[in-house]
Amino acid sequence: MHHYEHFWLNPVFWVAVSFVIFVALLGRKMWKMLAEMLDARGSRIRADLDEAARLRAEAETMLREAEAERAAALVEAEQTLARAKVEAERVAAATAAEAEAAAKRRERMAMDRIQAAEAGALAEVRNAAADIATAAARVVIAEKLDAAADASLIDKAVADLPRALRAA
Repeated sequence: MHHYEHFWLNPVFWVAVSFVIFVALLGRKMWKMLAEMLDARGSRIRADLDEAARLRAEAETMLREAEAERAAALVEAEQTLARAKVEAERVAAATAAEAEAAAKRRERMAMDRIQAAEAGALAEVRNAAADIATAAARVVIAEKLDAAADASLIDKAVADLPRALRAA
């Protein structure tokens, strides 16, 4: 290899210097671009983390709201069930009262029918008794009453006629 008198005359030295200058200039630009890329990536990551935190907060809020709605729905369901039980008891009581009233009406109707039947039977017995009494009276009168007794009854009835008319 060739030896130069001074190192600055050596082309390897100048290649090395130019390489260092090149690397310094290019490295500076590259460092700046790399830093910008890393900063941009860091900003994106920070934005993604902020978005994730915001979404998590929204999800937690939605979860709390859903739990509150679930609790409210549960309370409403319990209230509805309680109202339904009360309504069922009321309907059962009303139905029982209505059935009892219907039974009393039927009993009253049956009692009325029995009374009507008794009254009809009593009227039939009275009519039969009257018919029997009339027939018996006819027989007795026919056997006991003669012409003289008949004339005496007629005279007595005529004599009582003015008093009977005044009483009427």
